[in-house]
Amino acid sequence: MDEKNYLLSRRSFISSLALTAGGLGLGRLAVVKKASAAVKESPSIGLALGSGGATGIAHVLMLEVLDELGVKPSVVAGSSIGAVVGALYASGLSGREIRDIADEFAGSGFDVFKKLVVGDAGLKITDLVKLAIDEGGLLDSEGFLDFLKRKIKCFTFEELTFPLKIVAADYWSRGAVVFESGELIPAINASMAVPGLFPPVQIGGRLLVDGGMVNPLPYDLMVDEGDIVVAVDVSGISVPDGKDEPDPADSLFNSFQIMRESITREKMRCLKPDIYVKPNVEGVRMLHFHRVKEIFEEASPAADFLRERLERRLEMS
Repeated sequence: MDEKNYLLSRRSFISSLALTAGGLGLGRLAVVKKASAAVKESPSIGLALGSGGATGIAHVLMLEVLDELGVKPSVVAGSSIGAVVGALYASGLSGREIRDIADEFAGSGFDVFKKLVVGDAGLKITDLVKLAIDEGGLLDSEGFLDFLKRKIKCFTFEELTFPLKIVAADYWSRGAVVFESGELIPAINASMAVPGLFPPVQIGGRLLVDGGMVNPLPYDLMVDEGDIVVAVDVSGISVPDGKDEPDPADSLFNSFQIMRESITREKMRCLKPDIYVKPNVEGVRMLHFHRVKEIFEEASPAADFLRERLERRLEMS
């Protein structure tokens, strides 16, 4: 073989070898990419449960949607009733189990509380509806908290199945206080301490009241902790009740609601959650826990909305 043919043959051999090696390399790369896709993790969900009194029972339907889709949040943040429901969920209870707890509130007037405390915690009605005027509130929350302890069966944040953030308001500094560790029940007590209804709560030298006063829908606490942030606004829809003027209690609680909605509306101008859900629950007052069935019925379309939006986001991820 002359030198020219030898060089051509050698060049062809090297080119062929390079193509073969390249092909093998691309094949390996494709396999690696395929394997990486196979082990791709599901997006993390941050769930914010808002304040709103009895309308907060609507949170239960949203939890049932998560259970139905097989989704567990990576973190939950809650204010007031949102803190109560969030703690129940983070303790390991399912949405269905929390619905059963909510059904215990069915009844009317103080019969609601009577069924609650006598039926499960073995307490008397006076243990729950004890006047606490000297302490800065109308009602004593101890009876409800004792009931809650029996349901949650967790005493610290560290015992919960996933991280929970509970929001309260510092009475003197007027800022938000976020609990993420330590004792659980005192944090819940502070978060639900509606001014005028329950006494303020002393924790760590701070005087604390209802978290809805400063952050009624705390989705902003998890924007860096969840791929998909879901905010459930249970402020409800206010409708006229036919009275010439509201009675003192309605005037007080509805004023709180005006403030909470204003805070959320202004926050939404600057920062929005990925999925915002607001159940269309009309005319339910802060303490109307006996209207469980009605609240579930009116909140059902919002649960359907959450299911559709969340399914779509999960498919896109």
